[in-house]
Amino acid sequence: MEILQLQSINHNLILPQEQILSSSKPFIEANTIQCSLEEIKEKHLIPTFRNNERLISIAEFIETICKVVGKLYEGEQILQPNIRLSHPVKSRIPDAKHKQVSELEEWETTLFYERCAFVVEIPSVTAKVGDNTLSLMAGGIKSYNLDQVNGKESSNQHFQFFIGFLNKVCSNGVLWNDGYSKLVTVRQLGELHVLIHNLFEQYNASHHLHHLRRLNELEITEKQFAQIVGRARLYPHLPSNVKNGIPSLLLGDAQLNQVVRDYYKDESFCRQENGNINLWKLYNLFTSATKNSYIDSFLERNVNSYHFVENVRWAIENQSHNWFLN
Repeated sequence: MEILQLQSINHNLILPQEQILSSSKPFIEANTIQCSLEEIKEKHLIPTFRNNERLISIAEFIETICKVVGKLYEGEQILQPNIRLSHPVKSRIPDAKHKQVSELEEWETTLFYERCAFVVEIPSVTAKVGDNTLSLMAGGIKSYNLDQVNGKESSNQHFQFFIGFLNKVCSNGVLWNDGYSKLVTVRQLGELHVLIHNLFEQYNASHHLHHLRRLNELEITEKQFAQIVGRARLYPHLPSNVKNGIPSLLLGDAQLNQVVRDYYKDESFCRQENGNINLWKLYNLFTSATKNSYIDSFLERNVNSYHFVENVRWAIENQSHNWFLN
């Protein structure tokens, strides 16, 4: 695994890792709540298949990511996972079946969350892109709604996981395909551990950073920005035979509205006085907007944002056609 040239950090000035949570700002915002790993382990139920065979728990998934990170980055500072949950599934014990909701005691209720996203930050592994400091991070997404829990027998379970960078100024995820497993299916926790380890070990952080820094070297004009946004609104409605030949863009209208607003108002990534904006800042406008996605679509939209802006960069450098830009 290629080792990054790390920024010098005085570890004596850093609080013990058990006191620090990964990413001080939310890395995802839409329809989620924050939760600790301890609460998940102690209070949340674990779903089962119809034959009562239990699924891999969210806590086990998070702990597996942490173990792999701890092994591959031994000696580095690794913060506590920042966990966001959505879609609660609530129930109650039989003895409380006749009680009003307001009368229920805490011990009479049961709970688990259908969907989870989390990141584990490694702040001692840092790099600079433009004016922004990035720190290494890893994480995963679990959606129990993808597992066929109503089947007669236990079946494959679905997971997504990733390794990349976290932009410290805004907690935007900085990801691309080489550090992203779109959706894997496993039956046992051991299988999941192997897949996570393989992806994290093969991830080339220096190669990723090289491509990110190239985005900081090119700008688009206000007219080109308007062209991209306008075409992005047309894209979902294109005939299939036309859309198939165009690089995909997965942002919806709500995300595009935020991109336009932040183009003028974002303190870190807004346009210059002449209206120009470099592609690194444009990329961060996109990844900021993806934080308002549901857990199910968050990760894919984040990775898609990089590849969309990279296609714009390639078209500018090579003076080639890009449907969104030309």
